[in-house]
Amino acid sequence: MNLPNLLTISRVPLMFMVVGLMYAEFPFAATFAFWLYIAAALTDWLDGKIARERGEVSAFGRFMDSVIDKVMVIGLMIALVNDSANFMGHDITAMVLLLCILCREFAVSGLRAAVAVKGHVVEADTGGKVKTFVQLNAIGWLIGARMLAQDSQFVGDDRHLVTAVRLIGIGLFALSAVLTITSGVSYFRRYGKVLFN
Repeated sequence: MNLPNLLTISRVPLMFMVVGLMYAEFPFAATFAFWLYIAAALTDWLDGKIARERGEVSAFGRFMDSVIDKVMVIGLMIALVNDSANFMGHDITAMVLLLCILCREFAVSGLRAAVAVKGHVVEADTGGKVKTFVQLNAIGWLIGARMLAQDSQFVGDDRHLVTAVRLIGIGLFALSAVLTITSGVSYFRRYGKVLFN
């Protein structure tokens, strides 16, 4: 259990802490949630950088990095959609987008498992990496909107800033749903045939 793998695994407890802070009511809880999320998101970049520099890239690390990214992203999106009336806009739209993301993630995970049984490995492609990057950014903007709205001393009476940040987050959330679906289709086009050979 080296440092890169510890950083990878740390995103799970950090995700729980961020969600807990999102629903906490003490002063600056939303601010703590935002910055803790930024720290968790940075570990996604840092663990890979350290692993490559130290020559500690492993099959466990590659596998767990992908799985834990999904756990963190989906966990935080569920928490945000659950509070969609305040920060996501339309409840039904937010839920449908989240369900699209969930369906894709489970489908691709199933594809990976089925293909692995036949001795093949489904490597993350550029589309998948871009999708994850956009998802992480969407969550950051939406948690940032919560911070600005709840810890109003940052913006004073300027509610337009809160609205602008929230709209950027919603736009990125919608874009991430589209990228999630298109990258999922790409995986099935490339590896689906392996299932029937």
